[in-house]
Parts: sequence; structure tokens; C-alpha cells
Amino acid sequence: MTGAPTSPVVFADFVAGDRAVLTRVAVRLQTEGVELSLPDEQMLIWPWADVRAEPDQADTETLVISRSGDRLSRLYLRDKTLQSQLRARAPRLGKRDRVITFPKLMAWAGGAVVSVAAIIFVLVPMMAAQLAVMLPPEGEKALGDTTFEQIRMALDETGLVGTPICDAPAGTAAMQAMYDKLNPASDLPYDVQIHILDHDMVNAFALPGGRVVFFRGLIEQAENAEEIAAVLAHEIGHVVNRDPTRDALRSAGSLGVLGLLFGDFAGGTIALFLANQLINASYSQSAEAAADVYAHELLDKAGVSPAALGTMFERLLAEHGDAEGIVAHFMSHPQMGKRIAAAQDAVVEGRSYGAVLEPEAWRSLQTVCQNGAAVQPDTNLPDKKAWPDGD
Repeated sequence: MTGAPTSPVVFADFVAGDRAVLTRVAVRLQTEGVELSLPDEQMLIWPWADVRAEPDQADTETLVISRSGDRLSRLYLRDKTLQSQLRARAPRLGKRDRVITFPKLMAWAGGAVVSVAAIIFVLVPMMAAQLAVMLPPEGEKALGDTTFEQIRMALDETGLVGTPICDAPAGTAAMQAMYDKLNPASDLPYDVQIHILDHDMVNAFALPGGRVVFFRGLIEQAENAEEIAAVLAHEIGHVVNRDPTRDALRSAGSLGVLGLLFGDFAGGTIALFLANQLINASYSQSAEAAADVYAHELLDKAGVSPAALGTMFERLLAEHGDAEGIVAHFMSHPQMGKRIAAAQDAVVEGRSYGAVLEPEAWRSLQTVCQNGAAVQPDTNLPDKKAWPDGD
């Protein structure tokens, strides 16, 4: 029961909050707080300590008040006398409620971080693995073709024609002869296309759709054709297992999630980021181990020592150290020592291994980039806007 009124009745507009409808109510100030008499004879009391003024109102002639804990209800007071009395009686009129406490805010933020991490590191990889199997080969090829041209342009300092493709006939014939010697055709989901880019980076990687890319720097670092054959067999292993497509879908999915959160992850930014990811391709430990095992078996069946997969890594590690000077494609793979040991263990005792190329063919492969011709982009490739670029 309220005490004696301390002000005369004044009419004001009231919004209950459940719907945007103004209701005319009778208002008077009581000892306990602001009394509102609604048309349905319902009586509300807003205690003085709970009365809050809503700031930044366009109508400066009207005092808009709300009740702490009920942020949707509004009372619009236009009577100047009542406004003055209310300002004098409400001790916390100008205070702002902390709607969300700091611990609660931190808990929500932590939950959001965990949710995003679960999406990026669990859900997206699972979906990428499923989609990599379901994606038609034509789609993978289109993705790989477009990404290949993006990589060429990204590595070209002029940004005009793209990094040249080495195409000396004798050298490309030697690479084809090496591929034919390995003979992986029965395992492949699509044909393999091998390209050598005229760049000093020590690297090789596979793209979606069966493209395998070598850099001139890797061929120059090799001591023999068997080391290049071992790297080729490893990259073919990635193609067989569709690792590039899976990684491209995972990267694109992760970027999509981050783009929704932070923006600025669309169009060219995604293309350049994913092209860089492919150049420095680093798949999961299980994917790398599977590609190594496939390479060991393919080399052995071709009469090439599986140890060749480890000798190049071993020499580069000794020459350049654990991380200095070696492209991330090699150094980012974990447990390099175990990979080298596994290649040596894959050698079948007592079996005779031979050369993968004749000496003349190996010399031709080493000089494949010395003809000076730059192959222009293939105009028959799909429009670069048709597929996102990815690793």
C-alpha cells in the first residue's frame, strides 16, 4: 500500500516494452517512488533508487525515464514541475546500469573464442575432408589451374606476365621420363601435370586437380635425379590422397569464418593469402606421413632407392641448419629426423636400385630453365573469379 501522494496527478505517455504502443497513464510521485496508473487499473511503482533517465534524447523538452532491470519500458514526462520534483527525488537518475557484469562479459567472450576455435580446428577440417572426396575432378582442376596462375603472378616482381615456366624441350622430356618411370597412373584420381617455375626458391608442392609445381632452386640444390624423383613421388602422394584440395577447402572455410568476424577477408586478400599458403604448403603430420609412405612404395616399385627422399633433406639440414635458409615447405614439416630415418628404413635389404634417368637426361633437367622462354598464362583456363584461390 502506498503512502500519501507527494505530487498531483499528471498524465504521461508510457511504453510497456512488449510492443511499440504509447499508453496514456496517470503519474504521481509517492514516498516510495513513481506511481503509474494504467488504463486497465493496474498500478505500478518504480522505486526511487530504480529510476533512470535515458540520455541522448532528441526531444529535450521531454524527460524519458526507465526502471533499472526493465530496460524496455519507457515513461515520457513533459510536465516541467513533475520533472523538477523527480530530478530532486531520484538519487540514481543519471546513473548507468551495468547490464552485463565484467565476469559475465569475459565468460561470454571466452565461450565465443572456444566456439570459433572449435569451428576452425574441428568442424571446418571435418567438412573439408568430406567435400574433398565429393568435389568433382573438374572443380578441383579449375581450382588448381586458377591458383597456379595466381602463384605465378604473386612471385613475379613485375606483376605483369607471371613467373616464367621452364620449357626447354629436353628438360621437360626428362621430367616426363622420370614421371613415366614412377608410373603412378593407377592410383591417381586425375592426370598429373608437372611444371617447373624459373624461381630460385627451394620448394615443390601439389595443387588441387593434379598440378605438381617445382622451382628451379630445388632442382639446382639436388645432387642427382633420384632426389628429384623422390620429391616428385612425395607430391604425387599428396595428389593421390587429395591433400591439396582438402587443405584449400579448410583454409577457405577458416578464412570465411574469420571474415565474418573481422571483415577484410574477401576477394584479393583471400586469393593472395591462399596462394602464399600453397607456396609454403604444410599439411598435417598424418598427411605428410602418408605421402612419405606412398613415395617409399612408389620409388621401390620403380627400382629407385627410397632413401633418396631423405638424403636431400639430410644434406640441406646439414648445409643450412634446422630452419635457416630452407623454405617452409620442408622445415615446417614436423620431426624431420624421423622422416629421414623412415626413408632409410624403407630401403629393402639386398635389393638392387638403379638410376631414374640417364646422365644426359639429368643434365637436361638441370638446365630446363636456361632457354630463357617464359610461357604465358593459358587463355583457356577458367575465369580467375570463378573459384577462390586456396591451399
